[in-house]
Amino acid sequence: MFNKYFMKWIAIAFYTADIWLQNFAYKTALSWWVFILAGFITMVIVLLTISWQTFMATRRNPVDALRYE
Repeated sequence: MFNKYFMKWIAIAFYTADIWLQNFAYKTALSWWVFILAGFITMVIVLLTISWQTFMATRRNPVDALRYE
């Protein structure tokens, strides 16, 4: 559920980046697979990072967190 939230924002960012790049006066030809590959790599990194942080948070003892506050 938490990862779905971030995936939505990544998809929106790639869509707006594509629109933004189309408005330049000097354009280079970018194939569609460049955006797909970049999006896939970004999503894998985000999924790994969020999953790791979530896993580490669930493994922590809540008493330790409350002890220092």
